[in-house]
Amino acid sequence: MLRLDGVSVSIGAVGILRNVSLEVQRGEFAGLIGRNGAGKTTLLRTVMGLLPFWQGTLAFEGEALARVPTHARVRLGIGYMPEDRRLVPGLTVEENVLLPAWSAKFADADARLARVYAAIPEVHEFRARRALQLSGGQQKLVALARAMMAGTKLLLLDEPFEGLAPIIVEELTRAIRRMRSEEGTAFVLVEQHSDVALGLTEQAVVIERGSIVHRAESAVLLREAATLERLIGLGIDGA
Repeated sequence: MLRLDGVSVSIGAVGILRNVSLEVQRGEFAGLIGRNGAGKTTLLRTVMGLLPFWQGTLAFEGEALARVPTHARVRLGIGYMPEDRRLVPGLTVEENVLLPAWSAKFADADARLARVYAAIPEVHEFRARRALQLSGGQQKLVALARAMMAGTKLLLLDEPFEGLAPIIVEELTRAIRRMRSEEGTAFVLVEQHSDVALGLTEQAVVIERGSIVHRAESAVLLREAATLERLIGLGIDGA
């Protein structure tokens, strides 16, 4: 479904991603693990078209994405939840959730919205409130709901559970698993704590200094804390 071959990304004169090759299959739940500054967020932003790459190829369902703008990638079924939420403060919750539908001109926006509310009913409860009135945890829920509006095939989640109460984390995890089982949606998850990411995902991809250094089943890597520590240079609960 998603394929990166030898992708390199620089911000200014600084190389961030170096010759990254990665493949995510339909319905796969992959965790992207590495220390702060390893390139995790840059990789997600590159897939979403928010950062250009100067080397390699990037394709989604066989379509090359190098010249495809972000709003067109949304139409392909790719959703992105940024770490910093990026809600529009003056818009209502529902308006924020609908932004991808407006941008991509989805004809089925109402059906998509109903699907999102069914997956995250808490967002439906405060849909009329403005984003600036929400707590940090509520903003995270809205950011995930907005990503789900577009991400019917692939969801890129950057720290989705940060700041959320455990009970809400459990609810979101159930919603994600429902999407995978019912729709075959693939996920790439970046999570601050590696043990959390490994516990939720099936495949783990370790990135260090902008390069993929290891890939393994998450359950295997979770049992091998010493291996993970050696790969990323810090303990298993590191970012």
